[in-house]
Amino acid sequence: MGKKIIILNGSPRKKGNTSSITAEFIKGATEAGNEVEEFMISSMKINGCIGCWKGGKNSEHPCAQKDDMDEIYPKYIDADIVVLASPLYYWNISGFLKNAFDRLFAVAECDNYKNPVKESILIMSAEGTGFEESETWYDNLEKHMGWKSIGKILCGHVTQPGDTDGKPELKQAYKLGKSLNTNH
Repeated sequence: MGKKIIILNGSPRKKGNTSSITAEFIKGATEAGNEVEEFMISSMKINGCIGCWKGGKNSEHPCAQKDDMDEIYPKYIDADIVVLASPLYYWNISGFLKNAFDRLFAVAECDNYKNPVKESILIMSAEGTGFEESETWYDNLEKHMGWKSIGKILCGHVTQPGDTDGKPELKQAYKLGKSLNTNH
């Protein structure tokens, strides 16, 4: 049986560079027998975390706020691997992804503030190559949440949709997805 993988895609472009990379990852991961579901966060109604500390009372709807995060929560809880995908915006992940990620805290509230342990992957695209701050944030997930990073695909020097065509990061994303089998 394959892994359950969710992708939280923080790009506002459904056919942009970040999505072209996730598409190759999905192709490889599904060919390897994994179950993959991608959430295009920018097209979902997701409020920001309001720091109310009122979540965690209902594992089916962990957050006190009711919005499209209710579609993500059950898939996140069941996922073996969480892929965080985003374009680089001002040297960090997009606000769309950060907003959704912050809201995952409600799941930790369901288990005495313990985050579920996941394997994770970071996929990013950018006009330049200044991924350092995003990588620091991502690497801290392992340090603070116990997650295990199993890969990063960082594709620089892309701006317009289609700029990833022919880039080696597309093959890297496919290979990473394909490598995720039941023996991983």
